[in-house]
Amino acid sequence: MAGKPRDPLVISEDERRTLEGWARRRKTAQGLSTRARIVLECASGGTRAQIAARAGVCSNTVGRWRARFDRDRLNGLGDEPRPGAPRTITDAQVEQVVITTLETPPPDATHWSKRELARRVGLSPTSIGRIWRAFALQPWLVEDFKISPDPLLVEKVRDVVGLYLAPPEHAVVFSVDEKPQIQALERTAPVLPMIPGTPERRSHDYRRHGTVDLFAALDVARGTVIDRLTEHHRSVDFQDFLDQIDQQVLPPLQVHLICDNLSTHSTALVHRWLVEHPRFQLHFTPTYASWLNQVERWFAELQRRQIARGVFSSVEDLTEALQRWIDHWNEHARPFKWVKTPDQILNKIARYCARISGPEH
Repeated sequence: MAGKPRDPLVISEDERRTLEGWARRRKTAQGLSTRARIVLECASGGTRAQIAARAGVCSNTVGRWRARFDRDRLNGLGDEPRPGAPRTITDAQVEQVVITTLETPPPDATHWSKRELARRVGLSPTSIGRIWRAFALQPWLVEDFKISPDPLLVEKVRDVVGLYLAPPEHAVVFSVDEKPQIQALERTAPVLPMIPGTPERRSHDYRRHGTVDLFAALDVARGTVIDRLTEHHRSVDFQDFLDQIDQQVLPPLQVHLICDNLSTHSTALVHRWLVEHPRFQLHFTPTYASWLNQVERWFAELQRRQIARGVFSSVEDLTEALQRWIDHWNEHARPFKWVKTPDQILNKIARYCARISGPEH
């Protein structure tokens, strides 16, 4: 009975030390830690209900693990074998799959497929897939990268990110760039709309009807965009875009423009314009670091939601569609939140450089 006191459980000093270690260690499995505490409480005496209250379990649990300890001592506190088929893949086989995937490319390809590796190590493709998932291995996936060789990398990262995290007072910060040669593409057959069970379908070939260039200045604080659609993206077109920004920003405010290193941003024509408009200041991202320019995130949204699946029968049709989408964006504008500090970005770049410049590379 739960309320009837029982004689304290007798345990040896060696057993007590082991049980106390299991109960205290952080890395002990939670179940084993609880069982060890139950046995220790049983050794302290008291009714089953009192022991259950001190151990934070129900009284039936106390009875079960006391009986298991009485019967099998410390070995009785482990998990019993689970039902089901026994494990057929050994640790050595798992290690072989992982090492082969990482260190030994196949003789006739750049990376392993599940079937090829399964034949190599004598396992099933399903088993190979499970091991890859367990170790987060994706041999078929590749990502491009480029470490900026800009000698002013540190200074430019601190300058640009500083504008995002702590913009100056009495000023507006714009992230500026061009999306050149947006194509007006028309499919050679009508697009078949999505129906239940079948996605939207379109012909793989298309007709080209010309291109348009888009200048965009993303207001970092508000998320609104000043845009200009042109036939070209020359230096004179960029100057006209600067004039447009100048007209739309109130005169008392200073204007900070974050730009990439495109040649049209640093011509003599643009330099003269900046001298004549001293409230404007250009801040350049490091070379090969367009990801620092927030307007690229807005361009990705435009590409995904409007351009990629759009069908345009002419440049005029494309221009009207782009302008409608931009106007809708500005009506519901939201800024992109920048969270990484300059030190976090630079430390991550340093860690990556250390990895790719190690002795094995």
